[in-house]
Amino acid sequence: MAKNTEKEPKTKAYDASSITVLEGLEPVRKRPGMYIGTTGPEGLHHLVWEIFDNARDEAMAGRCDDIEVALLPDGYVRVADNGNGIPVGIHPKTKVSALETIMTVLHAGGKFDNEAYKVSGGLHGVGASVVNALSEHTKVVVHQDGGMHMQEYKIGKPLAKVKKVGASKEHGTIVLFKPDITIFKEGIVFDLDKIETRLRQQAYLVKGVRIAVVDARGEQGAFETETIFLRDQKLDVPSMTFYFEGGLKSLVAFYNKHQTPVHKNIFYVDREQDKVAVEVALQYVDDITPRITAFANNIYNSEGGTHITGFKTALTRALNTYGRASNILKEKDENFTGDDVLEGITAVVSVKLPEIQFEGQTKSKLGSMEAQGAVSAVFGEALNAFLEENPDDARAIINKVLLALKARKAAKAAKDSVLRKGALEGMTLPGKLADCQTKSAEESEIFIVEGDSAGGSSKQGRDRRTQAILPLRGKILNVERARIDRMLASVEIRALVVAMGTAIGDVFDLSKLRYHKIIIATDADVDGAHIRTLLLTLLYRHFKPIIDGGYVYIAQPPLYKITKGKSVAYAYSDKEKEDVLKELGAAPSDIVENPLDGEEAAEEIEEEVVTAKKATKVNIQRYKGLGEMNPSELWETTMDPARRVLKRVNVEDAEAADRIFDILMGTDVASRKSFIQSNARLANLDV
Repeated sequence: MAKNTEKEPKTKAYDASSITVLEGLEPVRKRPGMYIGTTGPEGLHHLVWEIFDNARDEAMAGRCDDIEVALLPDGYVRVADNGNGIPVGIHPKTKVSALETIMTVLHAGGKFDNEAYKVSGGLHGVGASVVNALSEHTKVVVHQDGGMHMQEYKIGKPLAKVKKVGASKEHGTIVLFKPDITIFKEGIVFDLDKIETRLRQQAYLVKGVRIAVVDARGEQGAFETETIFLRDQKLDVPSMTFYFEGGLKSLVAFYNKHQTPVHKNIFYVDREQDKVAVEVALQYVDDITPRITAFANNIYNSEGGTHITGFKTALTRALNTYGRASNILKEKDENFTGDDVLEGITAVVSVKLPEIQFEGQTKSKLGSMEAQGAVSAVFGEALNAFLEENPDDARAIINKVLLALKARKAAKAAKDSVLRKGALEGMTLPGKLADCQTKSAEESEIFIVEGDSAGGSSKQGRDRRTQAILPLRGKILNVERARIDRMLASVEIRALVVAMGTAIGDVFDLSKLRYHKIIIATDADVDGAHIRTLLLTLLYRHFKPIIDGGYVYIAQPPLYKITKGKSVAYAYSDKEKEDVLKELGAAPSDIVENPLDGEEAAEEIEEEVVTAKKATKVNIQRYKGLGEMNPSELWETTMDPARRVLKRVNVEDAEAADRIFDILMGTDVASRKSFIQSNARLANLDV
């Protein structure tokens, strides 16, 4: 046997030379997700927030009262403020301009010694440099001490030293940047609504500061980018300006404009304790969903944190104390729980503190323990005083929470009844469910279909091994304002809850989800859209982790079946239909619009073609419901994983989604009518 003389490649030794040192801003470009969370749309907008937050910190320091964010052509964003301006003198350590240091060195800034900025959101000192690193072109203009100074950068590296380019009577900073398409591969597309929502929120948080949003993407070459504010140039472009004196009190009123308040006066406190500034506003509304928004140093904390823990503790304690003292909460009644006192509350909690700790650069959760004690003390004391001084409001609040307590007990009894019944029956799945054979949740998918006709076709056409079918009869209960006891009284909702396997409420367990694809398959008409909305409302309000996990999908059945001889094509939109007809070379005289459904139509067409020998005729069959398709058509177009089209449901902006559900599914008819009229042009209706 011959020896193998070919030498195997040696593994490189792991020694000092193996250590890679990334210099300057290279780490940001190497691992952008570590600094901005994602390189998708959220990360793209995070660049805007980072630069805006620097301007906002100037306002919080009392040195700025006007900020402008402008969207410009070619993917550029421009953020300007009338603050003191970034220092341009030589930095003693780096030996280059302080402006260049801030823009090109990680963890460099004026927010570490608590002197220049007693309160700020950019505690890591990486915001401006990260934006610079992830932009193909950046330009900073500083108006300061009678001069105008400028520096430009390419992918984070200076093109020249900071230089004085003219005289100026202004003061402030302008940052112009264009995100790098090689980093943000999904495209440089900024969402104006998202930016306006964020900046409106910030205007409520920083009282007395004017914040403007300018959308000049349709303009070309009409800007003097060195001037402080574009809107001073009187450009004929869309703009929006926010300015509020009422602080968080105004923000709560804004959040509740589509709601029915339970009490008249909005609670508000703005006080400092142990160097922690605490600002809280709240109002209860006639609803069951809690809406609590949290900020720390004006940074939105989507996951809450220590300040929210302090808020909830003080709220529960204060309402229990007042409920007992006023004898509204009787001896026989148990104490309010944390869930009871949160039902129907709209609250905004904001803290500002010099030494702040977040969990991660995206700052979604506050970790500073001193915030918990400060919020609990300041808010608790102020709420006790509010309840004493406003007895009518206090009684309305306590009665609202007492109703929540009673409803919780009734809901628990109803839920326990359902669970007990299920246990006695061995957790028998609903009879209408045609389950799949596999026991692997990762492989399993369930189609929620509308009516028995669609249910029959889909049961015959499915892959029995992996696909389950649950037909629903009619429109399910609108759960927007319904508690669990009423929901579980609905046969259709109960069937869906049992089929999914996660249970509901405080015993919800995502790990027990029986299907990793929950597919809503309703008809392409107004009723189908309504049923789909009702199902999404149920899932969003009571099974949100299922949506957040990416398990919910919407099926996209075709609108048309187009046949020419033995050739068959499906079109999922009017444009696709026109494209197919163009490919077939069909003249208007060749097209037969067929009003008949399913196999009956196919047989009649075939007979007509054979008898009249009209092989050139093109037949178009319009589907209005899944029940009109035969099982093979349904499998081929809507259920076959190799060919179907599914849309995954996700929630990019939970706050906006919450508000839209309030409008569409709540009781405010005027707001719903206004929303529908405003968005009617976006709808695709088949009536």
